[in-house]
Amino acid sequence: MTNPVTVPDETPTQRARSFYWTFGLIAGLVLFGIILLIGIVAPLVMSHSANALSSHASAPPSAKHWFGTDEFGRDMLARSLVATRLTLIMTAAATAISVVIGVLLGTGIWLAPRRVRELGLRAVEVAVSYPGLLVALIITSIIGAGAVAVVIGIGIAGIPAWGRLTANLASDVSRRDFVVTARLLGVPGRKVITRHLLPNMAEPMLILVASGFAVSLIELSGLSFVGLGVQSPSYDYGKLLIDALPAIYTRPAQVFGPALMIVLTILSVMLIGDGLAAAADPRTAQRRRKHIQIPSAGRETEVRSDSSFVSVQDLRVSTDRGTELLHGVSFTIERGEIVGVVGESGSGKSVTAMALAKLLAEGLTASASEVRVGEMDMLGRVSRRKLATTVALVYQDPGTTFSPALRMGSQLSEVLRTHGNQSKKKARELVLGALTTVHMSSPERRLRQHPHELSGGMRQRAMIAAALAAKPELIIADEPTTALDVTVQAEILREFKRINKDRAVSMLFISHDIGVVEELCDRVLVMNAGEIVEELSWRQLAERDVRHPYTKKLIAATPSLSDPLPVRA
Repeated sequence: MTNPVTVPDETPTQRARSFYWTFGLIAGLVLFGIILLIGIVAPLVMSHSANALSSHASAPPSAKHWFGTDEFGRDMLARSLVATRLTLIMTAAATAISVVIGVLLGTGIWLAPRRVRELGLRAVEVAVSYPGLLVALIITSIIGAGAVAVVIGIGIAGIPAWGRLTANLASDVSRRDFVVTARLLGVPGRKVITRHLLPNMAEPMLILVASGFAVSLIELSGLSFVGLGVQSPSYDYGKLLIDALPAIYTRPAQVFGPALMIVLTILSVMLIGDGLAAAADPRTAQRRRKHIQIPSAGRETEVRSDSSFVSVQDLRVSTDRGTELLHGVSFTIERGEIVGVVGESGSGKSVTAMALAKLLAEGLTASASEVRVGEMDMLGRVSRRKLATTVALVYQDPGTTFSPALRMGSQLSEVLRTHGNQSKKKARELVLGALTTVHMSSPERRLRQHPHELSGGMRQRAMIAAALAAKPELIIADEPTTALDVTVQAEILREFKRINKDRAVSMLFISHDIGVVEELCDRVLVMNAGEIVEELSWRQLAERDVRHPYTKKLIAATPSLSDPLPVRA
């Protein structure tokens, strides 16, 4: 019996965008655009009202003077708007000094020799320990009061913070292979910074520039307020505040203009910063759409209604930019069956497994005619508790699976305590039983240890034990033996086979090693370029009864002890 299900045709308007415009980002850009426009236009059209003396001295707010006038009869609203240009220019200049010099310092430290790097990092840490505003106050006092002095002071005071931030970001990027290779090839340091380091740090730094701009604005206004910033006859927001301070109790409206402009300017840049952070976070896109989308209008396909424990039909996975990674993958897994997925790196094996477990990487979306595990319809909402106790995952690298800061006991029992409603004592007992099942030596001692105290094989056994403790019905093993030596690989494979036999657990076993799949699996799916190109039984694979050219190439590429060794020249 079949049921018609529709699969959506992809159109350009349906593709996920790589940049997501949040309401906060739009509001911040609009507000800052208005403030920037005021800074450009106000000095051109309102300078007379802002600077000309009149007979309306100390006038209260009125229809003609919304915020009243100062003691010289100058309109306070006009002065607040005219002050925007100088305030923005000074703030941008101070921020630019801090960012440019700080970024050069932070990246230069990581390109310097080891001794220089260590001394540089210590010096930056010492400099950061001093409050930036205090440093700016001292520098401005030494140079002398004025707009240029306060900009230089605040710019220099912000350099250590940006230097440390950039050094922290560069510490990761500078260790990557493409940077190490560039340095070994003799690429000049300037080009290493501009071509390799900065492009890979631009996103978080751009977000933080917004908060740096806001801090610089506050510090500039503060120093002008205490008399070290802008001097008469020029004025910025801080200068207007200090000039209006004597009349704050009798004419409080005079303070309202510059105070409101400071608040609105800071609010706009903070909204922009938060919006950029949200747009850069792939989870923002995921909150707008589900990982697995229920198909709607479009072409029709048939969905089998069978008794298989796992059924995946016409699974398609795409990136944010609309690039399709999986092209209509379909397969089933029976209860107690081990199905292997084999193929070269990039063929779509892991993406298929993660889509089945509803654990697609951020920035990926999937659609399908059917994705079912037991009675769970993975196209709809699935209880986290049900999912966590039905499907278990064993990842490729046991060294990165566990948190190095926590002991094994708390990590192995987390699912049982969170989703299994087990007490700490009961969860510990179940984990100990699972560790014993996978033949872990001294299981009680292992629970008190940290991950780095276990060998690679022990960590992999611990991961399998964590999966077994919840008594799952399906285990998804994503290349679980790749990071292990050959002897440990054999032991782990025997554990999988024994677990399958003793507990009748279904398994989806992913590997690029045909030999491993041949020994373990009942049925094998061969993947290439996001498609299943051939399905084989273990016997067909063992007898090399294959038809697809890609499968033949995989088998031919598998080394064998019977192959003749090349003769040395």
